[in-house]
Amino acid sequence: MDFAPSPRCAELRDRLVSFMAEQVVPAEPAALEQMAASGDPHHHPEVLEHLKAEARARGLWNLFLPHVTEWTPDPLSNVDYAPLAEITGRSFLGPEALNSSAPDTGNMEILALFGTPEQKERWLVPLLEGQIRSCFAMTEPDVASSDARNISLSIRREGDEYVLNGRKWWISGAANPRCRVAIVMGKTDPDAPTYEQQSMVLVPMDAPGLTVVRDLTVFGYNDREGHCELRFDDVRVPAANLLGQEGGGFAMAQARLGPGRIHHCMRCIGIAERALELMCRRVAERVAFGRPLADQGVIQEWVADSRIEIEQARLLTLKAAWLMDTVGNKGARVEISAIKVVAPNTALRVVDRAIQAHGGAGVSQDTPLAAMWAGLRTLRFADGPDEVHRMQLARRELRPHREAVEAEAR
Repeated sequence: MDFAPSPRCAELRDRLVSFMAEQVVPAEPAALEQMAASGDPHHHPEVLEHLKAEARARGLWNLFLPHVTEWTPDPLSNVDYAPLAEITGRSFLGPEALNSSAPDTGNMEILALFGTPEQKERWLVPLLEGQIRSCFAMTEPDVASSDARNISLSIRREGDEYVLNGRKWWISGAANPRCRVAIVMGKTDPDAPTYEQQSMVLVPMDAPGLTVVRDLTVFGYNDREGHCELRFDDVRVPAANLLGQEGGGFAMAQARLGPGRIHHCMRCIGIAERALELMCRRVAERVAFGRPLADQGVIQEWVADSRIEIEQARLLTLKAAWLMDTVGNKGARVEISAIKVVAPNTALRVVDRAIQAHGGAGVSQDTPLAAMWAGLRTLRFADGPDEVHRMQLARRELRPHREAVEAEAR
């Protein structure tokens, strides 16, 4: 396994580090002020458009797409993208500044892979240009959505249209005023084989019958992108809005979720790195009981353990990325499950220590730590809960032993 960055990645990394330090992180207060002044928690801060233009000018645009397309003739490998995604994770503005925000990245990937020329022209091109946003509607409130076979929203064919009825929730990005399209997963044929019942269709957010019922908060935080409950009441879209083939929704969801999961993990490491920096700065500055906090043994354990855990998570992320590059997403699925458990939990521990080091300031709006913690905690069940990923890992470990026991019993 070779995790060394290519010369191209190293050069992009230097550019990105400078961009984040010079432009993105300093823009955070302005973005928060613009959102507060608007009175709309989902306001698109004007400073983001400046950052997007600057990122394009610096050649830091659409780095996430790993497929050869007319827009990405020379895509980065997953191993090369990993350190770049990590750097963007250091700021809540970073991913969108580079047009690499979830859920758009996953949606762009499946549009690039499965979209028709007309679908690409209408939706993929504006997404790649950063002109619009999108959402991915899979999770439902009435079923255990960690098992995607449970998805029950009805997608019924009527002549030249599909008619959608059902509910979705925790649909990230749906409250964004620039969200124009939802990729909706539902059942087209409940009687088909288990993994061929689901399909995906493209639904404009202004389609009659589509209602944004409410925006769900995360530990009291109203996310700028929104995590919404949606209701579909006889929503009609042209049959041409089918993404891929009927019955192909489950397979496309798996193709989409693998890269999305590892991108989350890459950004988690960036969050953890920033939290560790904030913790180290805080304990170096503060004096308690006659000496700097940094001299306390327990604080030094926090710092050392955080560094060890971050490095472990980074190496496992790079191994998963390397496998995605060499044997494909399916061949890397176990390692992707492993890192999906490890990275959010690692970042949570580091952020928690940083909060403790900051005292009351750590849970206030005066540092980014509380918002980091709230966002990271949701990742323990977003894109599959820890328990499902652990189940996949355990099954692989147990399989040869079970087979050996069964063979001995025969």
